[in-house]
Amino acid sequence: MKYENRYCVIMCGGIGSRFWPYSRTDMPKQFLDFFGTGRSLLQMCYDRMLSIVPKENILVVTNEKYARIVKLQLPDIAPEMILTEPDRRNTAPCIAWAAYHIAAINPQASMVVTPSDHLITRESVFEDCLKKGFDFVESHDALLTLGINPTRPETGYGYIQIDNEVVPGFRKVKTFTEKPDRDLAQVFVDSGEFFWNAGIFLWTASAIKEAIHKYMPDLACEFDEGLPVFGTDGEYEFIEKHFPVCPSISIDFGVMEKADNVYVECVDFGWSDLGTWGSLYENSPKNMMGNVTQNCNVVAYNSSGNIFMAPEGKLVVVSGIKDCIVADAGDVLMICPKNEEQKIKQMVHEVQLRFDDKYI
Repeated sequence: MKYENRYCVIMCGGIGSRFWPYSRTDMPKQFLDFFGTGRSLLQMCYDRMLSIVPKENILVVTNEKYARIVKLQLPDIAPEMILTEPDRRNTAPCIAWAAYHIAAINPQASMVVTPSDHLITRESVFEDCLKKGFDFVESHDALLTLGINPTRPETGYGYIQIDNEVVPGFRKVKTFTEKPDRDLAQVFVDSGEFFWNAGIFLWTASAIKEAIHKYMPDLACEFDEGLPVFGTDGEYEFIEKHFPVCPSISIDFGVMEKADNVYVECVDFGWSDLGTWGSLYENSPKNMMGNVTQNCNVVAYNSSGNIFMAPEGKLVVVSGIKDCIVADAGDVLMICPKNEEQKIKQMVHEVQLRFDDKYI
């Protein structure tokens, strides 16, 4: 019976600007096949969940402009299980809508919330961890997050400081820290008390609704006006009116950093937030010179530590290039040192100022 009460919410509304020029407004990174498997990141996420929750209990929350792509890539999902946001308001409103929607379907529901663009390499371990996580939140008044054992002093991830173990494998959360500088990240890794925040959450629908009421009453009041029956035109009319006025805030900041019933399951299932070119490089096979080639053919002289991505069939010839991102998206060629990829968002902004949305 527990299995039928378990739901998955896949968050799929981001634009992936750090993966520009391949990730564009019209086709963000979650819809792209980065590894040549024939499956996009969204499809890989969906595939992982099929052994964990019933197929009919998988929802996707996305921006309304991406609904067509979601339907094409995930044809087995019923239309009423694709929730389309009229505006981008960060993760708290997205999760609130999904929780109210699921609770209306099944008041006994528990749910896992996951981004659509993560890489998981040890899927059987992932499945086992999520099943244990579901068992935990169904037997405790708990908001659960997954903590990843850090392998390096990463400055692009949030960190979770662990506290006392309550049951084997599950600990109270002591603190959350957002994206520290390198020195602080090194302290975190050396301490053994900090884990990367994977941004994957488990809870019952009733528990997260209660937490939103307590810590984000301004958000709760928008949905408490009475969400119509799920999947009807009335629900979307309601969302068109209420969603754009919801506060734009993450669930981490709005709820998780404030609540007193937050726990972490410390896991190790080969996780990566594929948020940057650097993370794609780290998780791709490399040749003897440490170069990564995606789609294209490459002839490289005295060049190492690079990632090359270009249209299929294109030949890239380079000499003396080291530790760079070389991304040819047809109408845009970007060459950028890997250690400066944090500037890509700034590049995108400047391109937009000069050329409007032509290359965005």
